Amino acid sequence: MAVIAVDGPSGAGKSSVSRALAAAFSWQYLDTGALYRALTLLAIETGIEEFSEIPGHLSSPSANALLWIGDPQDPQVLLGSRSVTAEIRSDLVTSRVSAVAANPQVRSHLLAVQRAIINSAPRGIVVEGRDIGTTVWPDAELKIFLTADLHARAARRSAELATNTDSAQVQQALAARDQLDSTRATSLLRQVDDQVIVDATYLSLDEVVQEISQLVLSLKLDQN
Repeated sequence: MAVIAVDGPSGAGKSSVSRALAAAFSWQYLDTGALYRALTLLAIETGIEEFSEIPGHLSSPSANALLWIGDPQDPQVLLGSRSVTAEIRSDLVTSRVSAVAANPQVRSHLLAVQRAIINSAPRGIVVEGRDIGTTVWPDAELKIFLTADLHARAARRSAELATNTDSAQVQQALAARDQLDSTRATSLLRQVDDQVIVDATYLSLDEVVQEISQLVLSLKLDQN
C-alpha cells in the first residue's frame, strides 16, 4: 500500500491537490484537518470548554462517534450518522480549530484514528495535514510539503470562501494560523529533509497535480 503524505500551511491547496491526486490513482483520501474540525464542532455544540475532555465525548453517547468516508470524489466526515462535512467549514469552527488541534489529548486520540484509517486503505491513500510525514505516518513512501507565499494563499482562500471577505483579513488569519501551527508544543508544522517541497505560488492546480503524479510514477507507487 502506498501512502502519500501532503503537508503544508493553510491555503496552499492541499485539499484540492490531494483529492485530485487520489482520484487520479483510484486511491483513498484523508483530510486530517476535517477530523479536527469535526471535534471542534462537537466541542461548540456540546459546550466543552476543556478540550482535553473532547475524546471522552466521542462514544458517550455513541451518536458522537467520529467516522471518515475517504472517497476523493465525495469525502465525508460524520458524527454518528450525521454528516457534518459542510458545517465544519463555518467561520466559527475555523476560528477555534487551531486551539483544539493544539491540545495533546485531542492529538493523541486522532493520531490513533488517522493511523487506523490509513491502515484500512485497500490500495493506496493520499493524506493531507500538517504533521503527516513527520508524526502521523513518518514512513510514507512519498512526502510532499506543499506551500505558497502568504499573498497567494490568501487569494486562494478568499476565492474558496466566495464571500466579500476582506483579503487583508484572510491574510492576517492565515499568518496567525501559521504562527500557531508552527509553534505548538506537539506535532508542529515544519519541513523536514525527506519531504519534496512543492511551491504552488505560481502553479495551477493541474500543474501541481501533474508534478506530484510524476513523482508517484517515477517511484512506481502506482503499482502497489
